[in-house]
Amino acid sequence: MFAVYSAQSATLYRWVDADGKVHFTDQPPPPAAAKQVEARRTGSRPAADAQQSYATRLAAKNFPVVLYNSSCGEACTKAREHLVKRGIPFSEKDASTPVANAELTKLVGNATVPTLAIGQATQLKGYEAAAWEAALDDAGYPRNAAPRARPTQPETTGAQKQAPGGMQ
Repeated sequence: MFAVYSAQSATLYRWVDADGKVHFTDQPPPPAAAKQVEARRTGSRPAADAQQSYATRLAAKNFPVVLYNSSCGEACTKAREHLVKRGIPFSEKDASTPVANAELTKLVGNATVPTLAIGQATQLKGYEAAAWEAALDDAGYPRNAAPRARPTQPETTGAQKQAPGGMQ
């Protein structure tokens, strides 16, 4: 079996209407008619674990990266591109969904996007390239993606559980 993936980023929506019918679309649901809305973003991210350097895998284990994002325009696009270009494995959560919004608000006090969470101790609100570079450096992520790494699809799973101090 072969699968073809688009290089472009897209958001897919799953929602339930007032009659209980489940819908899957690439357009946001009507606000008044939708219940249980889930949004999943597809697009690019760094290579799968086997193609990442040891340093990247170690940093990802000790300090997993979560990008809280939405369709906020240029800042959100640059935030995602920054992580992809640097070769950072990350999961992405759509802050426009109720669950991710509540999680983000609990984490940083409001639903500012983009927000970058690195491990349990570092959260950066808004996109500022130099601050993101410094925080990723501090977490041990290599400056450049491994030469053999190639972009793939972002994860849409929940954040990993981690014990204090980065140990699992």
